[in-house]
Amino acid sequence: MSKTYAGPRLRRLREERRMSQAELARVLAISPSYLNQMEHDSRPLTVPVLLRLTEAFGIDPGFFSERDTSRLLADLRDALADEVAAGRVTGSDLTDLATRVPAAATLLVDLGRRNQQLAERLSETAEGRGPEPAAQPRSAHEEIREFFYRRQNYLHDLDLAAEDLAADLGIRPGDVVRALTDRLADRHGVRLAEDSTHPAHLHRFDPRSRVLHLSARLRPGQRAFRMATQLALLENTAEISALASEDFEPGSAAWPLARIGIANHFAAALILPYRRFHQAAEEFRYDIERLTDHFGLGHETVCHRLSTLQRPRLRGVPFSFVRVDRAGNMSKRQSATAFHFSRAGGTCPLWNVYEAFTAPGRIHVQVAAMPDGRRYLWTARAVTRHRGGWGEPGKTYAIGLGCEIRHASRLVYSDGLDLTNAAAAVPIGMGCRLCERTDCPQRAVPPLDRPLAVDENSSTFVPYPVPPAGRAAP
Repeated sequence: MSKTYAGPRLRRLREERRMSQAELARVLAISPSYLNQMEHDSRPLTVPVLLRLTEAFGIDPGFFSERDTSRLLADLRDALADEVAAGRVTGSDLTDLATRVPAAATLLVDLGRRNQQLAERLSETAEGRGPEPAAQPRSAHEEIREFFYRRQNYLHDLDLAAEDLAADLGIRPGDVVRALTDRLADRHGVRLAEDSTHPAHLHRFDPRSRVLHLSARLRPGQRAFRMATQLALLENTAEISALASEDFEPGSAAWPLARIGIANHFAAALILPYRRFHQAAEEFRYDIERLTDHFGLGHETVCHRLSTLQRPRLRGVPFSFVRVDRAGNMSKRQSATAFHFSRAGGTCPLWNVYEAFTAPGRIHVQVAAMPDGRRYLWTARAVTRHRGGWGEPGKTYAIGLGCEIRHASRLVYSDGLDLTNAAAAVPIGMGCRLCERTDCPQRAVPPLDRPLAVDENSSTFVPYPVPPAGRAAP
């Protein structure tokens, strides 16, 4: 068995809990000097110490594995792409930084992204396509995605509160709308009304009249979700505001969006209570279609809830969740895994989320391998939404749900697949600009940090050929 050295992560855990070395040493039943040696990677993290850490703090043992840095390493490569391309920093440098000083690495990621955004704004200003750089703030929606990404798409205290409320209301599949209707009326004096005069609105709440207007075109599951979201804002507004204020200033553009996102998380946890949903997911082996039928909710709602099952000591399969349109725009991305969603250069065309558009309504399954060798099992399905009238424009998305291959056997979608055969996996990447695969025939842009092998007397199937390692370009 290989030894695990996890000094920076152990030190970070201690500092986050505001504990001294002596205090943590007492919890772990070891001497302060022994803990100090582990924090400086002079000694490996032993199994007994790891078990005590897991028991004392309720953390996943994977927190201390090398895989814990893969997200941060991918973020570094993304944010410092220009520096990598220019040869000012190497992949090995980034690995050392992410492993040994993760706090500094995180700061560099933030600074790198700010520099990228500033460069884009300056370019737009120079071309006459945008306002002065200072007048164009960072996208608030992108900041909200980062808010949930940093928390691995799980809000523990809010999830517990929603589950307790679901128990109080006696929420059961098929009876959610009635339970929510009674709660809104009895506790908050809110009555429901169908809204057929505002086709652009799915719901509207009037605080003065205490009327919640719901679109007549909403299906029962959609109606329940909108009602649960409004109930969250009425009953847990202080808790929601406190969570939003952890990252955003009240009054900023992102703060109300954060409140909405947190309320949506509460709503999903209310209509799909954690323990009941987790039990059904395990029983059905994460069969999405069976779960949608059992709970009477849509494909996207169920997939999103599956990506949040990260309660300590009762974890489900850690999933990454994504919603993509035909043009490759990623409108939702949440991850409880190390899978990295590129923020530059688009996504990978070999990913099965794009294949889903060719056969809407059918679940597509793919075993995919990232450049670092980690493999994932992905399911993807295209869903279409319409306002309801003939000729009215709708919207179509592909919903992707993926997990690391080590969890794949728990999913019904792994049946019949050879999960041990790494050669059978489809090689995908984080997007052409950042992808390290130099032999990909689908590549749309040259690799960042490799010279091209340009030869006017020959051509290749690969659009951007590079010389073999150790050989200079012609």
